Amino acid sequence: MPADDFVVTPWNVEGDIDYDKLIKRFGTQKITPELLSKIEKFTNESHFMLRRGIFFSHRDLNRLLDDYEKGKKFFLYTGRGPSGHTHIGHLVPWVFAKWLQDKFGVKMYFQLTDDEKFWAKKD
Repeated sequence: MPADDFVVTPWNVEGDIDYDKLIKRFGTQKITPELLSKIEKFTNESHFMLRRGIFFSHRDLNRLLDDYEKGKKFFLYTGRGPSGHTHIGHLVPWVFAKWLQDKFGVKMYFQLTDDEKFWAKKD
């Protein structure tokens, strides 16, 4: 694999990851210091995973926060594709989602996406 090439899938990560290229590939946007400030404005604190850059990109979070500022409500939707055993790595998005739920006082829907896993399998 060339030095500037890498692979990121739900099942595999290979090579030296270029996060700017990854953001472009997935059509997301960087989490900027301005966006972090806006989150802190509503939550009165910064989440340790945001401070440490564990989450580095987003899709429409700025739009959600703008709408929230105007009084519009939102909900959280997350889940788990149960194709194997649950492990400690699954806690990362769950801990953050729970923090968002508590800080914004919103509902969170958690789906076990067994059907999605079935249709996504190639074999």
